Amino acid sequence: MSDYLSRSDKAYTKVYKEHTPDVLKAFSEFEGAVFAAEGRVIPLKYRELIALAVALTTQCAYCIDGHSNLAVKAGAGEAELAEAAWVAAALRAGGAFAHGRLAFKLTDHEHQH
Repeated sequence: MSDYLSRSDKAYTKVYKEHTPDVLKAFSEFEGAVFAAEGRVIPLKYRELIALAVALTTQCAYCIDGHSNLAVKAGAGEAELAEAAWVAAALRAGGAFAHGRLAFKLTDHEHQH
């Protein structure tokens, strides 16, 4: 983990427990259902690789740490982690390309010549 993240950061969950315990419980149950070891159509390893790719896309250091380790624990190897990273990179690049077209549309680029 980076210098500003530490394993002790989880201690701050107490704020959620104190002020919004119902939401924390619902979130925990939801996350537990999504990442259940059994009972899902998509195998856990692939769900963790999906989560890793999303974490890389959103650039959440906590999620990158957690889901890369959980993917490995679920059987993913370095090559799979690498491909998940490239999938995330392709989607980010594709999003910039696709949304870049909005710059032309929103500035009425064709009609300014």
